Amino acid sequence: VQLQASGGGLVQAGNFLKLSCAVSGRRETNYAVGWFRLAPGKEREFVCALRWNEETAIYAASAKDRFNAFTDNAESTVYLEMNSLKPEDTGVYYCAVGGVITRNPAAYNYWGQGTQVTVSS
Repeated sequence: VQLQASGGGLVQAGNFLKLSCAVSGRRETNYAVGWFRLAPGKEREFVCALRWNEETAIYAASAKDRFNAFTDNAESTVYLEMNSLKPEDTGVYYCAVGGVITRNPAAYNYWGQGTQVTVSS
């Protein structure tokens, strides 16, 4: 299984970014996809998670009401739309695939390489 994350960049606070995570090499379609971020000096932080092809996702409190995650089966890609970005959203964002929807990063078996998001104030 390979994951390729992209879409990061440098934006001002209040702006929008859309991250993508292309998933390949996985045969079944009922797996869970998680987004995590790693900021300098901090531990890896859960952002959101959802099951492929399902609408319901779980979000960290910091992401709820601002972020939206969804999958596109035709593109084999999971997206993370981030609205009203804040400087504290800065970090390297990783997508990961596992069997269950959970906030625990240890439950995810496959990880992408990460994409940098920097939000300036």
